[in-house]
Amino acid sequence: MKMNHYAKCMAAGLLCTFMYGTLSAQETDFDLSSQRSEKQDVRAVPGKKIDHQGLIINPTPHQLKVNKENTCPILQGINLKDKQHKFSAYLDFLPTNKKGVKLAIDFGPKAARKAQVKEVSGAYSLIINPKEIILTGYDARGAFYGIQTLKQLTESPVAFQGTLPCMEINDYPDLPNRGVVEGFYGTPWSHEVRLSLIDFYGKFKMNTYLYGPKDDPYHSCPNWRLPYPEKEAQHIKELVEASNRNYVDFVWAIHPGQDIKWNEEDYQNLINKFNWMYDLGVRHFAIFFDDISGEGTNPLKQTELLNRLTEEFVKVKGDVSPLTVCPTDYSKLWANPTEKGSLAIYGKTLNPEIKVFWTGDVVCSDLTPETLDFINSRIKRPAYYWWNYPVTDYIRNFLLQGPVYGLDTSLTAQETCGVISNPMEHGEASKLALYGVADYAWNIADYNAIDNWERGLAELVPDATDAYRTFAIHSSDTENGYRRDESWETQTFRIADWNDAAANTLEEEFKKVESVPARMENGCQNKALLNELQPWLTEFGKLGTRGKQAIELARIYRSGQDDALFWTKYIQNIMTPEDRKNYEAHKSGTLKLQPFYEYAMDDMAHGYLKKLSGKVPNDYKGIGSFSSAHTVQTKLMFDNDSTTFYTSGIAQKPNDWIGVDLRDVRDVTEISILQGRNSKDDVDYFDHAVVECSADGQNWKALTSELNQQYIIHWQGAPEKARYVRLKRLDSKRTNYASVRSFDVNPLRPDNLGFTLEADTLSKAVYAFDNNLGTSYQSTKAIAFGVNKDVKAYTLLTNQLPAPIKCVQLDKKGKVLSETMIETPYARIELADKNVNQIRLEGKAEIFEIVPIN
Repeated sequence: MKMNHYAKCMAAGLLCTFMYGTLSAQETDFDLSSQRSEKQDVRAVPGKKIDHQGLIINPTPHQLKVNKENTCPILQGINLKDKQHKFSAYLDFLPTNKKGVKLAIDFGPKAARKAQVKEVSGAYSLIINPKEIILTGYDARGAFYGIQTLKQLTESPVAFQGTLPCMEINDYPDLPNRGVVEGFYGTPWSHEVRLSLIDFYGKFKMNTYLYGPKDDPYHSCPNWRLPYPEKEAQHIKELVEASNRNYVDFVWAIHPGQDIKWNEEDYQNLINKFNWMYDLGVRHFAIFFDDISGEGTNPLKQTELLNRLTEEFVKVKGDVSPLTVCPTDYSKLWANPTEKGSLAIYGKTLNPEIKVFWTGDVVCSDLTPETLDFINSRIKRPAYYWWNYPVTDYIRNFLLQGPVYGLDTSLTAQETCGVISNPMEHGEASKLALYGVADYAWNIADYNAIDNWERGLAELVPDATDAYRTFAIHSSDTENGYRRDESWETQTFRIADWNDAAANTLEEEFKKVESVPARMENGCQNKALLNELQPWLTEFGKLGTRGKQAIELARIYRSGQDDALFWTKYIQNIMTPEDRKNYEAHKSGTLKLQPFYEYAMDDMAHGYLKKLSGKVPNDYKGIGSFSSAHTVQTKLMFDNDSTTFYTSGIAQKPNDWIGVDLRDVRDVTEISILQGRNSKDDVDYFDHAVVECSADGQNWKALTSELNQQYIIHWQGAPEKARYVRLKRLDSKRTNYASVRSFDVNPLRPDNLGFTLEADTLSKAVYAFDNNLGTSYQSTKAIAFGVNKDVKAYTLLTNQLPAPIKCVQLDKKGKVLSETMIETPYARIELADKNVNQIRLEGKAEIFEIVPIN
């Protein structure tokens, strides 16, 4: 991806960190904060699955006529007539046999005109008759693509009996540039993965591999002026050779802008570097001016340099293709739209042969006619679309395995000269998306997102396709920023809306999820892919188990007959801190599956505690104006951990707010809020705000005066009847995200409990009495608490006990009135008599709640 500091996941992690807002690219340093969409609409995936009747070709051919009545035998092999002696090595998937079916291969303008092949690089004709196969390319690349189509036909189910149906294919690419940019932040691909991907590009008719890994120091600072060391240079040479074999243009990119000096010395440094790369076989070059600040952002200097390189390097060499550039203003989000903006300067001064990258309205965004109209009208050429998908350097705890969509199917080469995908640092796992990008860029109008995805799953994991599909359909969303549809075949519900049939169906899906890791382990033959997926598969299987058990627990909960059984099963299905840490590091199911589990457990905990205590629990809920404020992400404001935070996930705007639903009208006397991801220099907060409360959610009362640049907010006052409390944004120029680490209303402390408390850590021991099952206290030795006069008994709710704990009841003088041993996580403590003044629990126990019974 295209920011200069990739995000770190926080310890208990919900989201990746984001720095800086929507400042101009020329005004500040960058990080992945700009990797954000300003909308969070989760659009449905278009298209539908098609029955191809055993004939699988990717990309989808423009013209395909099949004659099922006649077949061509291929079992005995082919009698090859390679007229220009270039392709025999590419036909190893068919045995050579003089008695086999004749296969004639030719290419060139003359042969292409005769075969009515379109005059476009990569175009070809493939005719399969009972006695011969005729393959004609417009150029050598077209002939190579025809061979790839023939190979896919022989691998299709239709060929299982050793014959192919007779057919005519006349095919060509819609866009001249179709491929992949290794342009993400993070761990660059290994040499082996790069080679594997280059073969993949060739197989599916992608013609561009742009080498620009942000963490390659010889591509960028500090060593862009230096030659590659011997080992790395040899790898580059091997990548060029592999690309040439696959008719892929290996485009080597340099990223000099952060420290370039606009002088003759650095110009010569650049020429020297290009010549070194030329000597390694590179014939295609790009220059990136993205994600920089300072003098390097000067658009006039950039175009002057590019034009001079065109005249003095590209044209002088003679066999080097026109340059490609990524401008500093590569997104509409911060581009200056005026005539003085860098894009307009490009349009007026840049050599028209040079291709210009564009990421769209924002850094991760859909390809639309509107965004191309904006850029093309300024740069005076069809833009080269850099699609930041399926890149995850801004959400490195996710894998994106969903369909490729969001690319307009009405576009032509008149609007965009090409589409290039920026994938994940997980190269093998990126192939599913690249399979779709290849299909789209070749045949735009016929692109079918769902059908392509279904074919891609079978292509990558043919022996465990259903398992891979289950993982992929639930591993598509980003949870923030550039949202992707996920789990669209699964219906979830809240416990209050329980339906037996729906529950049974969902339970079966969770069982499938639970079985995926084992099925993938047994059936996925691509071990490199399996290794990349493995950490996510492990957590995915655990999610299936948790979801399945949540439904089993809900049946017990709904019966309402066995409180002890419910609690025992409940604590077996909660996520431990270690569980949550592991899940946060490798997330999936964030749109439906994990929220179902979270909501189900929370809703049952709320109802269960309300039943035991006879009052509304204090498990407050996050609310707000942002779409993410209605998700489980807001729980991070209430987890008693100031290192985690809820974030809006989109830019703040006028009248935005973040708040708390207290679940009931209460007397509010104190509010404490920690804004931002830290209290020192973070930018994701409301810098001008007010704290308000409301009993009905309609009429709001200000509790504070206007707050300016306050990360730490604290209010105390006379009781206010309120169910809702919020922090509301006032007039501000800030467009960053908004983040809140904690939002405490009526924080519980030992001095306001209403009884005495003794424990190792009093500030945490109050969690045993906070009327909230979402918190707990880890007692290592003992905890003692005073007994109020109106209490007759207590219900003790703990986690599984490592050993029995002792319950000691004492009178005012400290005399022991009763001693009992507690061995189960659910226990009722009956008071020995009316003289009990204090109860002491001795031993190790995680205590969720001590519920008084009056």
